Amino acid sequence: MKDGMGSESGPQTDGVIQVHGTDNVVAALRDIPTGTRFHVNGIEVVCKHDVRRGHKIAVRRLLSGESVVKYGHSIGHATQTIEPGSWVHSHNLATNLSNIVEYSYSPVPTVLRQTSIPPRTFRGYRRASGRVGTRNEIWIINTVGCVNTSAEKIARRANELYRHPNVDGVFSFSHPFGCSQLGDDLANTRKVLAGLMNNPNAGAVLVLGLGCENNQLADLLKLTGAIHPNRIRSFNSQSVDDEIETGVQLIGELFDYIKLDRREECSLADLTVAMKCGGSDGLSGITANALVGRITDTLAAHNGRVLLSEVPEMFGAEQQLMNRAKDASVYERTVRMINNFKEYFLSHGQPVYENPSPGNKEGGLTTLEEKSLGAVQKGGTAPVSDVLDYGEQVKERGLSLLYAPGNDGVSSTAMVASGATLFLFTTGRGTPLGFPVPTLKISSNTTLFQNKQKWIDFNAGAIVDGATTMDELTEQLLDMIVAVASGVKMTKNELNGYREIAIWKEGVTL
Repeated sequence: MKDGMGSESGPQTDGVIQVHGTDNVVAALRDIPTGTRFHVNGIEVVCKHDVRRGHKIAVRRLLSGESVVKYGHSIGHATQTIEPGSWVHSHNLATNLSNIVEYSYSPVPTVLRQTSIPPRTFRGYRRASGRVGTRNEIWIINTVGCVNTSAEKIARRANELYRHPNVDGVFSFSHPFGCSQLGDDLANTRKVLAGLMNNPNAGAVLVLGLGCENNQLADLLKLTGAIHPNRIRSFNSQSVDDEIETGVQLIGELFDYIKLDRREECSLADLTVAMKCGGSDGLSGITANALVGRITDTLAAHNGRVLLSEVPEMFGAEQQLMNRAKDASVYERTVRMINNFKEYFLSHGQPVYENPSPGNKEGGLTTLEEKSLGAVQKGGTAPVSDVLDYGEQVKERGLSLLYAPGNDGVSSTAMVASGATLFLFTTGRGTPLGFPVPTLKISSNTTLFQNKQKWIDFNAGAIVDGATTMDELTEQLLDMIVAVASGVKMTKNELNGYREIAIWKEGVTL
C-alpha cells in the first residue's frame, strides 16, 4: 500500500489496517482466509476465521465487558472473551450507547490538516445574493403532491421546446406533502421548498400550486427571499384552463431571461459542498470518508462552506465534533442538536442506537459508535463553525452541522435546501440515488467501482490497491470537483436522470 492511507492511520500489513495506534482490532482490506498471519505493533496474529473485507479482527485477547477500540475510540464492548485473530462482529460485540447523556466542553486545538494543494478556481454562476451556482437550471417546485405529474409533464415538454448552451435544463421534484399538514410539519415543508427555490443552482423557479392545499401558494411565496422577479413565476392549477400549457409558457419566459447568464471565474470560497454517506461498509470510514474529510479541510482552508448532517450517525462520535466547536455558543448548540434528536427517538419509543442497517452490518459495521466514528471522518479536522436548524440557510464559512436525520433522501434534501450546490456522497454498498444538485458518488472499495460504473464517479478504494496515496487521491478528487462545478463534467446521477427530494415528516396528517 503506497505510503499508507494518511497520517491518521496506523500500520497496514498483510491485507489489514490498524486505523489508530491504540486500536485492539484491525479492519480487513480484502477477504482474509483462515490461517493468514499478520503483524500489529510487532506482534504476530493468526486469523482464526475466514473474514470478509471491511470486517474486524481482534489483535489481542479481549475480556468480556472490555471496550473494543477502533479509530482510537470505543465502538462498544465485548460480550464474551475474544481471542486474538478472532472475527469481531455482532455475535461478540455490543454497543455502549445509552440515551440522554451529560457532555462537557473540552476544546481541542483545531489546526487544519496542512496541505500542499494549491488554490483552485472554477467557473460558476454568481447570483444577486452573492452565492454561486454550479448549474444554471430552471426548477419546478410544487406546493403539494397533487400536482407532481403536472410538474413532470411541464418539465418534459419544456426541455423539448427550449434549449440553449447556457441553460442546463428544466427539472421538477416530486414529493407527497403540502396537503393535510399542520403546525411545525407544514412549516418544515415550506422551509425546505423555499430553500430549494433559493438554491444558487436554480437560475429560475416555477412554483406550481393546486389551490386548495394547506401549503397555500401565497404563503410559500412569502419565503422566496430576494429572488429577482424575472427569475420566478407561479400559478395555481385550479385557476387556469390548461396547467400544462400555462406552465410551459411561463417556463419560456424564465428561459429567455436566464439564457443570458454566463459562467465566471470563482474561487473555492464560492463553493458550498454537502458531505453524505449512504450504504456504508467497514472501509467507508477508512477510505472514502477519510478522503472526503481532506476535501472538507481543503475547502475550509480556502473559506468555502461545507455541510455535514445525519445527526443520528454522530451518536457515539459527537464529543469529537463538540470539542471542535469554534466557541462555547456553537458547542452548546451542538449539544442541543444531539440531545434534541435523542429525545425525538425516545418520544417515539425507539432506542437511540437502532443502527447500523442490515446492509451496513453485511459490510462489516457492527455498532452505531463504529458507524458514527467512520461517518464523522467526512468532517475532516475543521473547526465546527455553526449549527443549523432543519431548513435553515448556511451562513458561516467552514464546517456547519445541520439538524436532519440519517435517511439519505431527507438529509440530502435538507442540505440542498440549506444551500449546497454540489454533493460528495460516499458509499461502500452502492446506490443510484441522486439529488437536485450534482452528486459525486465515491466508492469505498474498488469492487463496487468496477461493478457499478454507471453509479460511481470516483474510486477511493484505489488507496487499498496500493497504486496511489491519499495525497494523490485528494488532488484527483479536487480536480474532479472543479470540473463538475464548472460544468465541464457531468456526474453519474445527472447522466442517469436521478434527481430526488424527500421532506421530513414528523407531525399529524389530517
